[in-house]
Amino acid sequence: MKSTPTPTPTPTESEIYGVMITRNPSHSKLAELGVTSWPKWQGQPSKFPWTFKATETMYLLQGKVEVFVDGFEASFFIGAGDLVVFPKGMNVTWDITQAVDKHYSLEK
Repeated sequence: MKSTPTPTPTPTESEIYGVMITRNPSHSKLAELGVTSWPKWQGQPSKFPWTFKATETMYLLQGKVEVFVDGFEASFFIGAGDLVVFPKGMNVTWDITQAVDKHYSLEK
């Protein structure tokens, strides 16, 4: 009996509080951006404030983060497999709930 290949999840894009999130971006999109050549950052579970001094695009390889954006009461989650763009000047609090490993690129 032939096994059926696992379907690739369809990318979905959304904007939450000015943050662009693409869940399950295609391999071609990641290659086009050159994600694997970007620097990496890792973080252990912790909670801290952060200001994006430049527009930052990140691709999370693993982990989970609850993001609180200053000026909004609700939060949202980003995690492994998400391509995320935070705009320059945004103030957030990151609550890393599962250790993070990500590639990132800062707009010049």
